[in-house]
Amino acid sequence: TLRRPSAMMRAASVSRVAARTTSTSRSGANRRCAAVAREAAWAPGSEAPKHLDGSMAGDYGCDPFGLALDKDNLKWYREAELQNARWAMLATAGVLAQEIVQPDVFFYDAPVEIQDTLAFPAAGLVAFQFLTMHWVEIRRWQDWKVPGSVDKDPIFSNNKLEKHEVGYPGSIFDPLGVSKSAETLATRKEMEIKHGRLAMLAWVGMVAEAQVTGVGPLEALSAHQADPMNTTVFSAVLSGGGWFHFAGPGCAIPATAEFQGITIPTPCLPFFG
Repeated sequence: TLRRPSAMMRAASVSRVAARTTSTSRSGANRRCAAVAREAAWAPGSEAPKHLDGSMAGDYGCDPFGLALDKDNLKWYREAELQNARWAMLATAGVLAQEIVQPDVFFYDAPVEIQDTLAFPAAGLVAFQFLTMHWVEIRRWQDWKVPGSVDKDPIFSNNKLEKHEVGYPGSIFDPLGVSKSAETLATRKEMEIKHGRLAMLAWVGMVAEAQVTGVGPLEALSAHQADPMNTTVFSAVLSGGGWFHFAGPGCAIPATAEFQGITIPTPCLPFFG
C-alpha cells in the first residue's frame, strides 16, 4: 500500500521548489543587470557610465568629469552643445565658401573689405540683431525651462508648433519633413551632432591657424601641400622659438579692426601672443 507523505517530507519538497525558484529568479535578475551595462563606444572594452543610457543622440559613453550626473545639467549641456554646433557648422561653411569665391580676401579682413559696399550702417545692424536675437534666445530658454510653453506664436496665434523634443522644433523649421519619420529623425540627430562636433573643432583650428599664419584655411592647406615637410603646425610654432605663451609663434593679426568708425578688438588666443 502507498503511504501519504508526512508533513516533514512535504515541507522539504516545498523548500526545494522555493530554492530552485529563487535561484532562477536571481539568475534572471543577473542577466537583466548584465544587459543594462553597455560598452563605451568611445573606448572599446570599457563600460559606459550608468547615468548615460545611450538614449541621447551622440551618446558614446564618454563623461570622464561626471558632467552628466545631474539630469538637469545634462539637458542644459545638450542644448548648449546643439546651439554651438549649429553655429560652428554655419561658420566653417561660411569661411570656406568666402575663400573659394574670393580667395584674395582673408576672412579676418572680410568685414573691413566690404564696409564701403554696405547699404546700411553697421550700428543699425548690430542694434537690430541685439533686439531680435535677444527675443529669440529668451524664448528658446523658456522652451528649455518649460517644454512646449512657447509653441504658440504670441502675435499670430494661429501659428503653432507641433509637440516636439526640446532643440528639435520641427513644423515650419523642418521644410523637408525629416521629423515625420522617427527613424529618419533619429539618424539625422546622430549625423547632426557628429558634424557639429567636428565643426566646433574645425572652427577652433581655423581661428588658431589664421592667428598664426595670417591666411585663410584653404591658402594654408595649399602651402602645406606645396611643402608638406616644412609647412606644418609644428614648424609654425617652433619657428617662434618654442611652445605656448612664453615663446609662442606670435600673432599674425592686428589687435583691433576699424569698421565704419567702430573699433573692434580682435585678440589672439593666449598661447599665441
